[in-house]
Amino acid sequence: MFASNLLKFALIADAMASAAMGLLLAGGAGLLSGFLNLPQELLFYAGLFLVPYGLGVAWIGTRPQISRPLAWLVVALNGLWVADSIGLLVTDLVSPNAWGTAFVAAQALAVTVFAITQIAGLKQAQRLA
Repeated sequence: MFASNLLKFALIADAMASAAMGLLLAGGAGLLSGFLNLPQELLFYAGLFLVPYGLGVAWIGTRPQISRPLAWLVVALNGLWVADSIGLLVTDLVSPNAWGTAFVAAQALAVTVFAITQIAGLKQAQRLA
């Protein structure tokens, strides 16, 4: 599939943000846990997931021909991440303080923006093909 510049940008930005967040969460889970009132294990394992996820998204976004199914998989995984983030906030699985709630909500909003931009890039690529 021909890749639009928007799709490449959205995937690479997502990859960089995901890997950076993963390093922050995995490396700083103990410190962040106390500040956000979120379980240290949740932060640590979310970070361990995000580092290879970010690397995978970077690989997808840097291909000369971006696989449409892989790009849609990234969109779907982003949607799942947002749904899980909202689920954390509306259930009593965790009890974040105000900073923790803001942290979870802000990253969910950022991931939503990535997903919407990726969808727009996929539609643009389809028009250009």
